[in-house]
Amino acid sequence: MSSVLDYIQNNPQETQRLVGLKHEQLEELISEAIALHTQKQQDIEAKKVRIINKGGGRKVKLSTEEQILLTLIYLRHLTTFQLLGIQFGVSESTANDTFNYWFPVLQKLLPSSLLEQVKKNASEYEVVQEILTDYELIVDSSEQPRERPGDYKEQKKYYSGKKKDHTFKNQITVLPDGKDIVDVIAGEPGPKSDINLFRSGQNGFHPNQKFKGDKGYEGEGAINTPTKKPKKGELTLLQKEKNKEQASERIFVEHLIRVIKIFRVASERFRLNASKYEQIIMTICGLVRFRLGTLVLPI
Repeated sequence: MSSVLDYIQNNPQETQRLVGLKHEQLEELISEAIALHTQKQQDIEAKKVRIINKGGGRKVKLSTEEQILLTLIYLRHLTTFQLLGIQFGVSESTANDTFNYWFPVLQKLLPSSLLEQVKKNASEYEVVQEILTDYELIVDSSEQPRERPGDYKEQKKYYSGKKKDHTFKNQITVLPDGKDIVDVIAGEPGPKSDINLFRSGQNGFHPNQKFKGDKGYEGEGAINTPTKKPKKGELTLLQKEKNKEQASERIFVEHLIRVIKIFRVASERFRLNASKYEQIIMTICGLVRFRLGTLVLPI
């Protein structure tokens, strides 16, 4: 047993600081992830043409619980795979391979949003779309630094003048009270405007759906935005009060973005292969939904 797993078992109150989930949530997630992993291995085994007897070959150094824990700690703390390997008593390459096997398993188990959760069932998807029209959903975007692309065209594509860095841009849509993530768009180029980012994902909602956003979304009829101060003019007291009221309502999406960024892989410079970015962010959003209690396992 690794010292990390041993520490968590002896100090369950520290679990959320280490992996971003409460201890009982971690135990539930591990149980469901192992069940999904077992089914996956059985499917592979059924199709495999064996060269050596079952049970032969190199023995796995980490238990499935430790492998899942290793994956969650990377997502939470963004440590190097070298240090992660030292913590769990395995090589750097084994830590890397373990992470790259398990985070897609977690993503499959943890839908990133309400719409993602129901999209496989067309009738249920339509019902959810209809129900959401009763609410004015809150939408906001954020940027995350990435490694500088090697290709010049990619450098220009991802260079954000606002952040003075190469970035990915994500958009999150949440319920008015911030209790659940309704939709996620991840991995778009940083320079892409908020309004164009919104329009690229609007077809996932009912045509009558209304939204609430900041000034970056001005110009879209479906989004209620603050009143901008007129050129060489001032806002009225009523307009200022209305803007203040809207800001207090939009704060819920900012709170959820903050929770997502508790997982440092979603806030610090993204060091993994850029092709994995969207999948990683979707996994984090699924973990956040599970942490908030809006996602019940098994799916």
